[in-house]
Amino acid sequence: MLTREQKKELAKQFIENLINSKTTVIVDFKGMSVADINALRRELREHGINMKVLKKTVAQVALDDQKIDLNVREMEGQLAFVYGGEDEVSAPKIINKFAKDNENLKILAGILEKKPLTQSETVALAKLPSKEELLAKVVGSLKSPVSGLVNTLSGNLRNLVYVLQAIKDKKEA
Repeated sequence: MLTREQKKELAKQFIENLINSKTTVIVDFKGMSVADINALRRELREHGINMKVLKKTVAQVALDDQKIDLNVREMEGQLAFVYGGEDEVSAPKIINKFAKDNENLKILAGILEKKPLTQSETVALAKLPSKEELLAKVVGSLKSPVSGLVNTLSGNLRNLVYVLQAIKDKKEA
């Protein structure tokens, strides 16, 4: 049994994690085997993401302290909070992918920059492309008109050379 001081310390640590992370995903892991939980934690750790299991009352104290309008006491199951990562979509993306393979892992809600998200909004966030994919698309979009212009101009120059060659061949004949 945790003492009141230990609960306050847990809440304080959780508050720091909420403040420092861009996205937090709240999941129900009831029914998952220890091996599956360890595999999930290992995959999350590879991406700099943490998973913390907290009692609902401790988590609620932390959420209330940060004025996040989310009631975890009403949520069903055993709750874990997944937070961290380089960007806003990495944690939801990994959890969503893992949940597809493991039916016992359920996304319940999320928090994006201190704003509560529903389950469907969190899943939608997971389906967004990563920062690297978006940057690649922007670079491709910027490069494409320039490439088209270069090809058009080189085509015109090529045609001019063909016409001049045809005129030269005609004069020589």
